[in-house]
Amino acid sequence: MRAVVQRVSRGWVQVEEQEMRPIEAGLVVLIGVGKDDDDSDARYISDKILNLRIFPDQEGKFNYSITDLGGELLVVSQFTLYGDCRKGRRPSFSDAAAPEDALSLFEKLLDFLRESGLRLVTGEFQTMMKVGIVNDGPVTILLDSKKEF
Repeated sequence: MRAVVQRVSRGWVQVEEQEMRPIEAGLVVLIGVGKDDDDSDARYISDKILNLRIFPDQEGKFNYSITDLGGELLVVSQFTLYGDCRKGRRPSFSDAAAPEDALSLFEKLLDFLRESGLRLVTGEFQTMMKVGIVNDGPVTILLDSKKEF
């Protein structure tokens, strides 16, 4: 499972021209599910998201997590995180999970994140969305449950 974690002052997702779903200060997280992922990958990524110390203290040092500060989460599925562009000009998505498997693990990840009690906003799986992000920092962290990077 892969995640792009972005610290934001605010963000939003809009699903198929519906009303925007906003968050205030917190994290926008894009999630990709790999074909070999299971529940342990969802747990690993959720724990990392909730406990990454990427928010500054009074001295500017990264000492606080979103859990410490009670921030908000916007989590959006994005299979293109598994795009492999090493050959040719068109990305291959052969390492991404099949849609039904990805949905199950994405929902499991959301369940793990909800256990934190933080406000959680999501997009909709396999749906065209617009995502707005006002990066804070900017701070952007890449996570991979298989530790490939």
